[in-house]
Amino acid sequence: MRVQKHGYLGGGQMISSSHLTKLILVLSLVALHLVLFGASTLTTKTYACAFGAHRPAAYEGGENRLLYIHAINAAANNLLFPQDARFALDRLEQGTRYNRYVSGGYIPPTLIKSIAWVETKMTMATKSTAWNGLGDSVISFDCGHGVMQVTTGMINPLGENSQPSDAQALISTHFTYNIAKGVKILGTKWNNAPQISPIVGTDTDSQTQILENWYYATWAYNGFTGYGSYSSNHPLDPSFTWPRSQYSCSGTQSHNEFPYQELVWGCIKNPPTINGTPLWSPIPITLPDLFSAEVNSALSPGNFYPPYANMDIKTPAPWHSEVTPANFLQEEAKLIGRPILSVPPRSHTIRMNSPAAMTWVDIPIRNSGSGLSTWRAKSSVGFLVVNPPAGIAPGDNLTCTAASCDTTSLRIEVNPTLLPASYATGVVSIWSPNEKSAPIEITINVVADFELTFPGSSKNSD
Repeated sequence: MRVQKHGYLGGGQMISSSHLTKLILVLSLVALHLVLFGASTLTTKTYACAFGAHRPAAYEGGENRLLYIHAINAAANNLLFPQDARFALDRLEQGTRYNRYVSGGYIPPTLIKSIAWVETKMTMATKSTAWNGLGDSVISFDCGHGVMQVTTGMINPLGENSQPSDAQALISTHFTYNIAKGVKILGTKWNNAPQISPIVGTDTDSQTQILENWYYATWAYNGFTGYGSYSSNHPLDPSFTWPRSQYSCSGTQSHNEFPYQELVWGCIKNPPTINGTPLWSPIPITLPDLFSAEVNSALSPGNFYPPYANMDIKTPAPWHSEVTPANFLQEEAKLIGRPILSVPPRSHTIRMNSPAAMTWVDIPIRNSGSGLSTWRAKSSVGFLVVNPPAGIAPGDNLTCTAASCDTTSLRIEVNPTLLPASYATGVVSIWSPNEKSAPIEITINVVADFELTFPGSSKNSD
């Protein structure tokens, strides 16, 4: 994501001594409030993403990115989850502004690969995670999740009782679902034309297999923003140098110097290499010619308003078509597989010897099937805290060399301040959103080997 510089508040104005005194008093009160009650009480809405402070665990594939590339090829052809409306690629429209019609569901795969590289260098977990290992899911400051930095539907928990939903867990932990969701969102940006988006390809029927026709949809994937916005992607915005060189995707140029779609175009033309091998075949994709009077006029600031009808342009020439089939059947076992969640044993007792302690038990979670098993956990009582609330368990057919690969674990912690009595029982349910088995219930018995007291209940209280 691109962060632009902003001017300082105040503009260098002088502050009188009386105003300064009042300002210091206000800041002191705010500081006291933060100490006593925390920052969250200053606002009525928090911005902590779907899983709040906890990062779900994710599986990171090999450095060669082959797993992700296979998933992208399948998603581009709508082969991953065609019957699941949450993750299926919608049928795409094409044609001119006043003659749109529904065609098939296909997006050029190289476009998606380049977007994935620009977003996260095509990774699912944080930088500290080993290749073919498990680690925290990569989540950006603005709640972008995973390989495709899916933000739509990931800012707040959408499940019952303000908990994350199963779809959010899949997007956060499972690269296949994450990629499928990102591709679906890109298709939605395409289908926003002509109602709330302009069209590229007035002379080519806006065919979906032509890479150049995805210019506006790619722009919108990061935000269809223009002049004066927090992070503009408009190619004529004066915040960008003009004329400027093309993005080389070599890691030597700052993302902030280019509109988002030019970053993606640059990586399509100059694919990144891993150990000397390009991740995909280069395609000499063409940008709209900003030196052309016709294009420059279409993109002028006066035309940047819905439905952007005056921004429709011809396909930049020479244009390039890509039709790449996917070897989905050969890769299905790894991309989707047949996961089987395994969680033994089913009952645990936690004995506590200090009212200030946070005592816990770690529950091993395995996948005795194939592919990846996303798992979720939920407590029936407030004194049992699950961490993390979601994770991933790889099957035997996936290469996983990290120490935690064979057995992932869920930590169930006891918050002693919420115990209702010296002996209490709760149930933690564990289930997998990408398999159809019933939830597994873990009974947790808590025995507190100390006297529970509450504020104001001591003998010495007034």
